[in-house]
Amino acid sequence: MSFATRNGRRVSVVCSALGALAVLSAGLAPNTSAADVQSQQWYLSAMKADEMWKVSTGKGVKVAVVDTGVNPDTPSLKGQVLVSEVPKAVAYKANVDYLGHGTSMAELIAGTGAGGGLKGLAPGAKIVPFRIGMKVQANGDEKKKAPAMAAVMRAIADSDVKIISMSFGEDTQRAEDLAAIKYAQSKGKLLIASVGNDPKSKTIDFPAAYPNVVGVAASDEKGTVGKFSEHGNYVDLASPGLKVPTWCDNTFRSYCPSQGTSQAAAIASASAALIWSAHPKWTANQVLASLIDTAGRDWAKDDPSTYLGYGLIRPRKVLENPSFNPGPAGTDPLAKENVTGVTDAAGNAPSTSASASASPQPSKDSTDDQAPAAATADASDNTTMWIALGAAAAVLVIGGGAFGVIRSRRGAGSTHA
Repeated sequence: MSFATRNGRRVSVVCSALGALAVLSAGLAPNTSAADVQSQQWYLSAMKADEMWKVSTGKGVKVAVVDTGVNPDTPSLKGQVLVSEVPKAVAYKANVDYLGHGTSMAELIAGTGAGGGLKGLAPGAKIVPFRIGMKVQANGDEKKKAPAMAAVMRAIADSDVKIISMSFGEDTQRAEDLAAIKYAQSKGKLLIASVGNDPKSKTIDFPAAYPNVVGVAASDEKGTVGKFSEHGNYVDLASPGLKVPTWCDNTFRSYCPSQGTSQAAAIASASAALIWSAHPKWTANQVLASLIDTAGRDWAKDDPSTYLGYGLIRPRKVLENPSFNPGPAGTDPLAKENVTGVTDAAGNAPSTSASASASPQPSKDSTDDQAPAAATADASDNTTMWIALGAAAAVLVIGGGAFGVIRSRRGAGSTHA
């Protein structure tokens, strides 16, 4: 994620796991049986989670979930959420989830599956919850009481949290946020964010578009990038994000099928936790480098796609090789993007018009470019739509399962970053 000449435009809400995009069918009751909900978590089998858990469960790794707050009392999160470790200065209602979104992300990362709840990809990891002001959609007083993103980032940077998971975004960039993110990165944190769910908005989503933040796009069980998933050179990796069960709302009574780059970022964060737990002496750079090196792709590694970045995450490929070489500890895997600056799929930088309107998500540059060929999944009904605009189909093996994917990252000509 680069940061050259970026200015925000209108707000684009990425936390669509709930609301219109989330409730796509009847709820799945969490108190029936674990199989009812967990059988919907198709990516666990596709990524060979059972095999990975023999090597690593994420134990010893703390993940900060910066979101709408996290409810620590759902069956799947009991004992998983370290509320006491949230610094008091930024602890405002961190353990109260007003939407259900943050709790869903926490369960996707570290849920135990107890009580018929979601099974996280890294069930041995622990969650440190945070609520930020831009995600508070209540009255003005509530928004003022919740901490700003920059304050939260700095608090996390000074903690022993390793991974910062951010499933939110807005089109507004702030100097204080950038400085806080740079500070967190300097303290060895791995920052992961959703790239946004509205490519037609022609906006860039922050924090995903900031330098040193890993931008994650959403794919389905075939490796098809979601039609809603934003694209541009700020997309670094792709992760499962379609037909993923999440809480329907903040009543925490049932789960609903959902889709979004929010889910993809959470699952990518869990993947990083698995690797870091297995290799506790690695740096954030090395954990990210290993995800990039093993990502499923059929294009050159040095020519990342504007839709799928360096490819589809395959943490199992790292865990199955005890001697995996992640490269130098101090080498930034995203150095090229961080120098180039953010552009959309057509190579355009963001406009200079700034908008500070508050909504739950920062936005990097993700425009709905018509030139690139794209295999996308329809955001309206979770069905797969194959859009053949000139790209050749290929098969990428993700953790053992085959995900069909079109080389959609490339645009006509050189519309990649």
